[in-house]
Amino acid sequence: MDQNQLPTYNIFIHPDDLKELRSDLWCDDPVPGYLKTNNKRWDIDIVYRGSHTRKFKKKSYYINFFKPKTFQGVKEFHLNAEYKDISLMRNKLSLDFFSSIGVLSPSSKHIFLTINGKAEGVYLQLESVNEEFFKKRNYPLGAIFYAIDGDANFSLLSDLDKDVKESLDLGYEMKYGTDEDLLHLQELIFQINTLSKADFEERIKQYIDVQQYLKWLAGVICTQNYDGFVHNYSLIRNQDTGKFEVSPWDYDGTWGRDVNGKIMEYDYVRIEGFNTLTARLLDITSYRKEYQNILNQILDNEFTAEVMKPKIDYLYETLRPYIMKDPYFLDKLNEFDQEPEFILNFIKDRNQYIKENLYKLD
Repeated sequence: MDQNQLPTYNIFIHPDDLKELRSDLWCDDPVPGYLKTNNKRWDIDIVYRGSHTRKFKKKSYYINFFKPKTFQGVKEFHLNAEYKDISLMRNKLSLDFFSSIGVLSPSSKHIFLTINGKAEGVYLQLESVNEEFFKKRNYPLGAIFYAIDGDANFSLLSDLDKDVKESLDLGYEMKYGTDEDLLHLQELIFQINTLSKADFEERIKQYIDVQQYLKWLAGVICTQNYDGFVHNYSLIRNQDTGKFEVSPWDYDGTWGRDVNGKIMEYDYVRIEGFNTLTARLLDITSYRKEYQNILNQILDNEFTAEVMKPKIDYLYETLRPYIMKDPYFLDKLNEFDQEPEFILNFIKDRNQYIKENLYKLD
């Protein structure tokens, strides 16, 4: 296959099962089907994924394999429609960017999807953050927690109703782990909120990998994911060190646009970010300076128009022929054509804005 050619995934679902799937957007019970690509067949379970995205015309899907049990070495993956991102590349650009700055991040690739012979268009195949994700990376996995809503804000107060949380682990869903791991998460949230400033600098290092967290924070700041501080991440516990790390997830509302595809000006998100853990870390001089140094390095070496332009151009040239076949984007070709320049201008402006505000971390 030409490296600029997208693989085509053909999914087939019995009409009765497809009708059942479409009858309830919010049902999480999968229906059976099979996937064919390169003249090979896999039996699958398929269901809608996402929250507000389920209302969009172009749906996103979660796929689980059961015969054979793996596909390209994985037992599950996500197919994201990226319906509100006119570039169809923001999520991939973001996740690849996080990887480039040393943050554990899911791999992704674009594919072209058909269901029962009907073209559904360009999708982003996203690696699940699960046991396999860490096994591939030789990571000593202890537990995985998904931040499923705004209550994953590292605070004792709910981000949703501003009241005291009923549980310290509110806002998280355990993907992998034990009851003991849940206690470790609760302990983390408790310590973040109750350690005195005098004790925080030393003791917080027992619970989180501070440098890794600050790299992740820098990634959120550069890509300007407004929801990224209390949502759109996974919390992972390293079994060897006992410390938590953060991994990004769902980064389509980035690079100058929000989750609805509307323009988000380059100076919308402050460089100090948000959430309780971030505020407490940046209240410590040594951590604030470390964060400043991390940002400086990224702004000079990774988050530049010169570095990002070849990656953006490659994705644009690869996707464009398939955009013309995507029934949901066919009438948006002119907008798609303007996005590479839009993203590059955002990078230039955001880079300069962050540099001009680094003094706030002195």
